[in-house]
Amino acid sequence: MSRRRVHDSYEDVYGADRGYKKRRRGGSESNDLEDRLESLVLKVGENTTSTIESNLEGLASVLDGDIQNFKKKVLKLLVECAVNMPEKCTIYSTLVGLLNAKNYNFGGEFVENIVRSFKDSLKNNSWNEARVVLRFIGDLVNCHVVSASSFVQLMGSLLDVTKEDGVPNVRKDWYCYAVMSCLPWVGRELYEKRESPLEMLLTTIEVYLNKRPKKHVNMLRIWSTDVPHPQEEYLECLWNQVKKLKHDSWTETIIPRPYLTFDNVLCEALQHNLPPIVPPPHHNACVYPMPWVVYRMFDYTDVTDGHIMPGAHSIERFLVEEHLQQIIDMSCKNRKECATNLMNFVHKNKVPLEYCIVEVVFSLMFHQPKPKYLEVMFGSVFIELSKLSTNTMPLVLAQTTEILYSRIESMHVCAFDRFVSWFAYHLSNFKFSWSWQEWADCLALDPEHPKPKFVREVLQKAMRLSFYERMRDIVPPDFEPLLPEKPEPKFKYAIEKSTLPGQFLSNTLLTKIRNKTTPEDIIEILKEPLMSENGEILEPADIGISNPTKVDAFVQTLLFIASKSFSHAFAAITKFISVFKALGETDDGQLQILRSTFDLWSADQQMLTVLIDKMLKTQIIECSSVANWIFSKDMIPEFTKLYIWEILSLTINKMSRHVDRLTRELNEAREKLRTTAAISNSSDDSDTETEKAEAKPRQSTTTTFGGQGVPMDVDDNVTEEMVERMEEKLEMAQADQKNLFLIVFQRFIMILSEHLVKCDTDDRPFDTYWYKYTVGRLQQVFLAHHEQVQKYSSTLEGLLFTQDLDIHILEVFHQFLALRS
Repeated sequence: MSRRRVHDSYEDVYGADRGYKKRRRGGSESNDLEDRLESLVLKVGENTTSTIESNLEGLASVLDGDIQNFKKKVLKLLVECAVNMPEKCTIYSTLVGLLNAKNYNFGGEFVENIVRSFKDSLKNNSWNEARVVLRFIGDLVNCHVVSASSFVQLMGSLLDVTKEDGVPNVRKDWYCYAVMSCLPWVGRELYEKRESPLEMLLTTIEVYLNKRPKKHVNMLRIWSTDVPHPQEEYLECLWNQVKKLKHDSWTETIIPRPYLTFDNVLCEALQHNLPPIVPPPHHNACVYPMPWVVYRMFDYTDVTDGHIMPGAHSIERFLVEEHLQQIIDMSCKNRKECATNLMNFVHKNKVPLEYCIVEVVFSLMFHQPKPKYLEVMFGSVFIELSKLSTNTMPLVLAQTTEILYSRIESMHVCAFDRFVSWFAYHLSNFKFSWSWQEWADCLALDPEHPKPKFVREVLQKAMRLSFYERMRDIVPPDFEPLLPEKPEPKFKYAIEKSTLPGQFLSNTLLTKIRNKTTPEDIIEILKEPLMSENGEILEPADIGISNPTKVDAFVQTLLFIASKSFSHAFAAITKFISVFKALGETDDGQLQILRSTFDLWSADQQMLTVLIDKMLKTQIIECSSVANWIFSKDMIPEFTKLYIWEILSLTINKMSRHVDRLTRELNEAREKLRTTAAISNSSDDSDTETEKAEAKPRQSTTTTFGGQGVPMDVDDNVTEEMVERMEEKLEMAQADQKNLFLIVFQRFIMILSEHLVKCDTDDRPFDTYWYKYTVGRLQQVFLAHHEQVQKYSSTLEGLLFTQDLDIHILEVFHQFLALRS
């Protein structure tokens, strides 16, 4: 179903009086009429010269006249609209109500179809779709299509999930959330029908929320403090909003209710009872939405002019935020369209629109465990919004930046990273103009304090989008201590007459590489003993190729020669990859490659990150070596810099993608094997001995599975031996992945435990900036890679996160387990 069709008016199809014109059925004329009907259904409720009510009345008459000819099409189209256009929920429910009043049988068939869609969504784990459909069914109660009593029975059946034993809490959470999110739409109707047990449903919800564990909340918070805005978990927040709605007699000011205009028609219609709907049972393949904490940035005191910001516990706040998120979801692929749709928000005259948009976009950007969209999307949408609202949006964004900066000391490290990335990108699109002097307070703070760290990281990120001299010019002179280093290589062997042990070897390599020598020649040179400038062999004599000095001389020399650009560096690595792999045959060799690369490019974080990524892709170094290097003593001065965690994240992601790819290929191979076996069995039953004898031998070729050549038949036959080899390869990859996580978490435990013990011994507070930062990074690894870590949670609990561990570290692990418990 396309939402971007060229819409026609009723007059174009049916004449000025919207009277139905009979046409011949069949052929292209019938198809054309069917397309126009679809166009009119999709268009209803959009900006027209007539009212929504008159459009609905005319469209209902048109569809009723065509029901017999296009019933299947109309049913399918209306269900799709209910699912894919949640912002027009009440419009389509009113349309269905009018059709039901005209044709009871059609209304019954629609109810059957929408119930089937709801069941399919639950079965397919399409949770957001299921919630939207459930809300639509609830709104059909308002339109007298569905009986209130049967809908209450449905909600009671869904809430029964909260009483199940032995199922994850996230399953119970979703069903509770789905029911609560329907109440703003249907609560008033159920309240007015005293015979419906609405109070019983509310009691069930309250009982569940009171006993529900909330250990996971601290891991999902954006700020570590509730000042100035309390951070509520999403179910708790919605429950408070529902209680406020109940206190207000279930009245709100946001939801359009066009069916009220047709109440005298709709109330005469016969209603349909929903069939019994039992939620599908839980099984291990079910993946439920993770919990989240509701993001709050503004209240009424932050909005000084214009409309008042709805209160945090008003249902209007929930409805506005949800609608704005729906707009972003539907138009996120086109930033200009997204910005335009946000600024044309239907309720823009009831709320301070720019403030609401900014809060919603930042809530999506800061969402844990990771944003739904790429971070650059949020930045580009803000740029387009600033173009559309030049008098307001730039000022709101500036105010937002100041608010975030003022609260940055308590900000979670994940949100800190995203704030840095967004602000640097935003500055790059507005000529890096900012009132830096207003942040001069950060210059007198501890360098590890989040404020100077933020400014330093922003300038570092911004330099990637510009150049060093520009960064130096945009900030006041007193900010110089926070400026990044000039991004240039630090080649330790640049002085030819230095006394470094590898100086003579570096000079030799420099000459040879510039003279286009081969990798084989380089390996032979590296096998020779280390020599000084005068030809003496350095003691002790070493003819091994993995000597740290030899590794350092080669890596620094080659990468210095290729330091002109990323392309030059990639070409050099590719040409001499055999030398790199020979040097990195051992774990110590790989660590030395990383140390030497860092020594050369420590002033250029972007180049360092890109080179390590290239070495991982070419398998020069292993993921475990990168983890060991990051947590080594050599990297202590760099440990709290953002780029280090970029490197660790890309390392873990690379390993995860490798395991996912092998898993996918193995599943495909198994499926092909099953299909081949079934076809073979069927063929054996019908083939004669003669046919078998005459069968020509199949030709073989080679295809790639998991990066290795595997013999394959041209018709994609898969053998059991191939599947076994793929299983072995997957097991090895999973073992490497588990080992990587064990290394990472073990190193975290070691450095945090050492810090806690030292603070206890010295009788000083442990809750330092370094400690908060490191615990935040531990939480970040758990959150960002929760799907992979969850598979090894039992191993982690048995080997690392044992009961004798310090409670401050163990608590982070327990919070992680609670996310999907």
